[in-house]
Amino acid sequence: MKKQSESKMEQGIHRNFSHHMTYGDYLQLDRILSSQKRLSDHHDEMLFIIIHQTSELWMKLILHELEAAVKSIRRDELEPAFKMLSRVSRIQTQLIQSWDVLSTLTPAEYMEFRGKLGRSSGFQSYQNRLIEFTLGHKEEKVLEVYRHQPELHHRLNQALQEPGLYDAAIQSMATRGLPIAEECLNRDWTQNYQAHPSVEEAWLTVYRDVEKYWDLYELAEKLVDVEDRQQQWRFNHMKTVERVIGSKAGTGGSSGIHYLKRVLDHRFFPELWSLRTQL
Repeated sequence: MKKQSESKMEQGIHRNFSHHMTYGDYLQLDRILSSQKRLSDHHDEMLFIIIHQTSELWMKLILHELEAAVKSIRRDELEPAFKMLSRVSRIQTQLIQSWDVLSTLTPAEYMEFRGKLGRSSGFQSYQNRLIEFTLGHKEEKVLEVYRHQPELHHRLNQALQEPGLYDAAIQSMATRGLPIAEECLNRDWTQNYQAHPSVEEAWLTVYRDVEKYWDLYELAEKLVDVEDRQQQWRFNHMKTVERVIGSKAGTGGSSGIHYLKRVLDHRFFPELWSLRTQL
């Protein structure tokens, strides 16, 4: 019996996959693993490429989850959004840790192939820009970066004009009967959200009566998780850039570390931080 079982296992291991979809087929590994095209002969350029490619894949999943979460919240179905936002914060942890890997690249090593990058820059990452737009950080001027790419420009312009994640959360509080000023519910979505006393007061009501507003309270904490990690990602990005190129301008002409330091002062969901002082 044992020999028969071993024989069946061997048959399973050596099964002919010629007429079946394989692991590599499903994941299109031939395309993914052949997309690392170094422009130099330097060993460390492979690290640089893979870190940025994997980051973009994680960002694609973040956008997938954020877009679904916004739709769920706007339908006043908060619980499904909790899972999506929890997943986003865990993906962000992966992105934060990726800077630790990239920081093994020394300035001297990066200079060996930096000149091959031309005008390409992480500042041009449209997925990162879409994430920032969805979280409420709107900057219309950045669309100029994508003017020569009509499809991307259209997608970003559309995201610029739509309510974001926090707008959906504020609308959800209004739906539950919490008093929210009209200018917060029908504002110019192309502009950065500005903190408002009525929104802070509404969140304070939620936090002071968690039992009554448990789902809104849970939503608020999920939003804090997402912002906290996004700020950690920004900070680690800034420190890695500072470690590798110092205060030099970015390859695409951005101000590099100076821009990265400036955005650290931006709050996505300001009242969820200021209310902690008021409680």
